[in-house]
Amino acid sequence: MAKASKPADLRAKTVEELDTLLIDLKREQFNLRFQHATGQTEGQSRMRAVRREIARVKTIASEALKKIAAGTTPAVKS
Repeated sequence: MAKASKPADLRAKTVEELDTLLIDLKREQFNLRFQHATGQTEGQSRMRAVRREIARVKTIASEALKKIAAGTTPAVKS
């Protein structure tokens, strides 16, 4: 993932899309940790950005699940 997603862009996605994005981010985080352990990483900035992106996706996914559980489905913009 080259650029961090904006919260508005993430809120427009479905829960399934957010789950897929979360899996991709966790995979990238693992790869960055592995690179860091072997001394191949170029810097800490991407590790920090991925960690924050994971938190952002989890927060928005949680909000969407709460809305679904409350009976008000989130509006999905096409």
